[in-house]
Amino acid sequence: MSTVATSKRPPISHARDPQRTRDRILAAALAEFAAHGFAGARVARIARRARVNKRMLYHYFGNKEDLFREIFDRKLRERAGWITEAPADLGASLRYWFAMACEDSDWIRLTQWEALGLGEGPVIQEAERQASLSRALDDLRVRQRRGLLPDLDAGHLLLVILGLIAYPLAFPQVTRMVTGRSSSDPVFRKEWAEFLQRFSDALATKRAGVRERT
Repeated sequence: MSTVATSKRPPISHARDPQRTRDRILAAALAEFAAHGFAGARVARIARRARVNKRMLYHYFGNKEDLFREIFDRKLRERAGWITEAPADLGASLRYWFAMACEDSDWIRLTQWEALGLGEGPVIQEAERQASLSRALDDLRVRQRRGLLPDLDAGHLLLVILGLIAYPLAFPQVTRMVTGRSSSDPVFRKEWAEFLQRFSDALATKRAGVRERT
């Protein structure tokens, strides 16, 4: 009886991609920290979401706090581009920053958890985050000297801008009660972006009126 030899295919070897693994872990960690805060986050859940074992996670990031710090490092690098890549016009900048915030709701929730847990106390990566805010203040002052922004205290102005961008997303229940729409509703987001432009235009008109009277 003749037999037919069957050749076994060699197992497929999947080349390791350390950067992709790191990115997957960081994405999973951001979602976990945003959902549960630093204290409530669990490394085991992060590992499952990232499809790695805990040993691999600890190989890339020494512990939960190191992972938390890495998330903040990455976010600070991302936000550096928010300033340099924003349009010069205030209204266009506000719409641009609001669009970026809409794509980063996990970060907003993460900073809410931080505020609840730490209040006015020191925060992780405070020096780096302070430097990032200082660069944002410098950018506002440059725009003020160019006549693109009102002559107001730059620090207070930055807080106003941050509030305009983040408040409707950070407090969706208030947004719903005030407007009747969810902050995730594309209709609301379109209307809010249009409002930001009109708000900026109103400031520009007021500045022009003051200059004419003087």
